[in-house]
Order: sequence, then structure tokens, then C-alpha cells
Amino acid sequence: MIQFATSLYDMVSRVCILAIAVLVIFCLLRAVRGPRVTDRLVAVNMIGTMTIGIIAILSDILGESCLLDICLIYAMISFLAIVVLTRVYMGVYREQKRGQKKRGAKKCSKD
Repeated sequence: MIQFATSLYDMVSRVCILAIAVLVIFCLLRAVRGPRVTDRLVAVNMIGTMTIGIIAILSDILGESCLLDICLIYAMISFLAIVVLTRVYMGVYREQKRGQKKRGAKKCSKD
């Protein structure tokens, strides 16, 4: 009975990894095709989160607790990357808004 439960747990874990891998591919498509930059940022964040999940499941399957440390480090790096990308995007967005306001002011002053 214990051997059956162990093999079932192992099989379910592998199916979960496969399902998450398929979802990562869909998120990669969203990151490439996404109509807006915000869609791309969310997709990249989701890919990072799912990668953390895959590493955690692998840690359990392989019995390697050091992979959980890698999981935590990857989570911190992923969080910092998203924060930096968001800050860069917000800076570009603000510059575009300022440019539009300046062009609008120039058109009004010419009339």
C-alpha cells in the first residue's frame, strides 16, 4: 500500500510539472504577442512564478532540499527584475505623456 501511494504521488508530481511547463509555454506566447507592455510584464512574472513551482516540485521528487534555497533566491531575483522592468516602463510612459503635452501646447500656441 505504501509503495502504491509513493508511486501515485510521484506520478501526480510529474503530471503537475508537465502541466506547469505547458502553462509556461502559453505565458511565453503572451509575453511575445501581448498587445500591451503590461501584458508582457504580467506574463514574465507568471513565468517566474511557475518556474519557482517547478523547482519546488523537483526538490520534493528528488529529495534535494538545496533546491528550495535556489527557489528562494530565484524568487528574490524574479521580484527585483519585475520591479526594475516596471520602473523602466513607468519612466518611458511618463516621458511619452510629457512629449504629448508639449506637442499639444505647441499646436495651441501656433493657432
